[in-house]
Amino acid sequence: MKLRNFETKRKMKKEFTITVYTENHVGLLTRIAIIFSRRKINLESVNVGPSEVEGISRFTMVINEAEEVVQKVARQIEKQVEVLKVFFNTDEEIVWQEMAMYKVPTKVIAEQVKVERLLRQYGANTVVIRNDYTVFETTGHKEEIDALAEALQPWGLIEFVRSARIAIIKASEGMHNAVLEFEAAEPSEPAAENEFLDKRDGVFTM
Repeated sequence: MKLRNFETKRKMKKEFTITVYTENHVGLLTRIAIIFSRRKINLESVNVGPSEVEGISRFTMVINEAEEVVQKVARQIEKQVEVLKVFFNTDEEIVWQEMAMYKVPTKVIAEQVKVERLLRQYGANTVVIRNDYTVFETTGHKEEIDALAEALQPWGLIEFVRSARIAIIKASEGMHNAVLEFEAAEPSEPAAENEFLDKRDGVFTM
């Protein structure tokens, strides 16, 4: 019975955050996106940026799928030459945030106390103030960000944009130690810029 419940849980769809550490190569994002599209998996969010290790990028992707499918996708991504490590986690296993920006008519903010209170309630910060509009930004979870956007709709919300998710894995020790361990196990060959310096007469003789 326990085994059946475990298998059922693995096949239930839920939100997972996939973290991929890679070398910084052109075209890798396209190849990773193809892995998802071939399996007809929709990417809810994609963020690519630098990691804590120089020269290594960090991909943060959000999908809604069964755990066994996520495992297969993670293994397939790890087969890419430039990929160093792939992690996948539930929302409970990470600390995550998204950022959003809202453009609202300045006149509404000046005249409606309710709007000002609403923005304060959600911890929104002012980014730009103009005569015709004001831009606010806030960070939080998707539900909080969407709730503020919905609340601002009756007050003439002009524009709304939300960023992709960024996440920190609670149990992770980071990639830095893993890279150091990898280098210790397979040290790079020393640079040989001056390998032929003392043989230049032979090398450059026409």
